[in-house]
Amino acid sequence: MKEIKTIIIDDEPHSRDELHHLLSEHKDINVVAMCEEAQSGLLAIMDKEPDLVFLDIDMPKTNGLELASSLSKLKKKPKVVFATAHEHYAAKAFRVQAFDYLLKPFDEDELSGTLKRYREQCLSSTKDKEPTSKMLTRLAIDENDKIHYIDPLSILYMAREERETVIRTKDKEYRIRTALKELKQKLAGYPFVQTHKSYIINIAEIDGLIPWFNGAYQVKLKGIKDEVPASRTYVKTLREQLEL
Repeated sequence: MKEIKTIIIDDEPHSRDELHHLLSEHKDINVVAMCEEAQSGLLAIMDKEPDLVFLDIDMPKTNGLELASSLSKLKKKPKVVFATAHEHYAAKAFRVQAFDYLLKPFDEDELSGTLKRYREQCLSSTKDKEPTSKMLTRLAIDENDKIHYIDPLSILYMAREERETVIRTKDKEYRIRTALKELKQKLAGYPFVQTHKSYIINIAEIDGLIPWFNGAYQVKLKGIKDEVPASRTYVKTLREQLEL
């Protein structure tokens, strides 16, 4: 079991102790430092080179968001999990590429979920010691300044509509500003294929192809009535993916 070097940075002693106690239940977590403000936290990060940092946002002088932004300059950048009592910081945390976001008081199951995702995403490697897999375990999306975390495999399709991108799952629809191209890059490694300049679909959720006109198709997806266009330009790639 690989040790995960961890630092806690929080100006509230009770929160530091509570988080340290919860982390101590995980045998692979080694808390190498606990700091009460950003400056000492940065020095500890530079000295200890941790894998994971639990960082409070609302701190005096330099806040957690400012500290997280400065970490991008380090040669070895730790993954940052923001821990705060204020939910309204979620959108800002997302924009500085936080690994995850936990609300106080800490929930043991949510913390365990965060650590599980870290292990799956950052510690997975092949026997040949290839670079760590960069596949997302959850896709973080910013919808009206509220962050949602969704399982990439739950996505049926993504569609660009004017200035918005629609992400459709079996249960819900999200509307965000992120471009399709950026989403496609983030979801590299998952079974998504572009069927139209404005559509990307999950090929594992295809229920059938309906011939249209001029060599185009309509794609029927499992569990929903929506039909997604597959233009002639993209049909060859789609058929290859489906081995047709």
